Amino acid sequence: MTLAPRDDLALMPGYHSPQVDVAVRLNTNEAPEAPPAEFSRRLGEALATIEWHRYPDRGYRTLREAIAKHHAVAPEQVFAANGSNEVLQTVLLAYGGPGRHGAVFEPTYALHSHIARITGTGVVVGGRSEDLTLDLGEVRRVVAEHAPEVTFLCSPNNPTGMAEPEETVGAVAGLTPGIVVVDEAYGQFAPWSALGMVGDERNVVVTRTFSKTWSMAGARLGYLVGPPGLVAELDKVALPYHLDAVKQVAGTLALSFTDEMRARVAALVEERGRVTAALADLPVDVWRSDANFVLFRPRARDGDGVWQALLERSVLIRNCAGWPRLEGCLRVTIGTRAEDDAFLAALAEVLS
Repeated sequence: MTLAPRDDLALMPGYHSPQVDVAVRLNTNEAPEAPPAEFSRRLGEALATIEWHRYPDRGYRTLREAIAKHHAVAPEQVFAANGSNEVLQTVLLAYGGPGRHGAVFEPTYALHSHIARITGTGVVVGGRSEDLTLDLGEVRRVVAEHAPEVTFLCSPNNPTGMAEPEETVGAVAGLTPGIVVVDEAYGQFAPWSALGMVGDERNVVVTRTFSKTWSMAGARLGYLVGPPGLVAELDKVALPYHLDAVKQVAGTLALSFTDEMRARVAALVEERGRVTAALADLPVDVWRSDANFVLFRPRARDGDGVWQALLERSVLIRNCAGWPRLEGCLRVTIGTRAEDDAFLAALAEVLS
């Protein structure tokens, strides 16, 4: 193969998270437990009714209506795709592209910049405050200099874990002339949601995923709630039949287990508090988290070395030491109590 890829893609690294065989894997912010057994049973029954020789419902009406009902919005306000990352890609295909810009504020979710570049969208970068919260002064600077068509806010922010205050998101929406994408992949763990800001007269959209609190990372299903006119433009860009029949059935069924999902979220929030308190007793700096993970920095050892030492003890967490503004930082997903105890014991041993 002699044909080279686009010049702007040739040197672009891919997005990867290490997948190694370990006893405790706490690096990808997955749910620590599977969906309820009743979900699996009913899903098996539903799959037996699929007409495999037919294309799936192109407009995924049943799933769309179920998501809309869950959030008390109109079905015309919902767009779903193969994971929230494909939702973000579709937004950038419709509203980004050559000559347009997407704004991010580092450190934040790496795929916002990565997907923007893949779609040919220019990336403009603002910095966060010393405490890693969003700096409205930086937002004003970025907007004044670039007037981005798309501005990304991750709330709770990955990898720092902190949710953006409601007044901050409202201020950003008032500053930028383009779309504000509030990525709420971990929104169910946070004290508030920007879903209430979505409306015909607002430039705010909210993205969510089934991967975390719904324990469905294996399904790859995400969605957006936004103004109907914007959603209609996304439908134009999406490939025909982009959501397969299995995904539509699984997503619709999952939404009938809302009580179980909320119970899992409550348990994880409680466990997050326990892990955070335990980390506070170790020689590390810890950031407040509104998500299902915690960011921390060892004080006396470099993050790379601690990450490797944990891996040698069969504990895998996320090494963020090479990310912007996160020198020496590591991120741990909240797992089961047993997994978290194994992580804490290994970390205490490494740091001693």
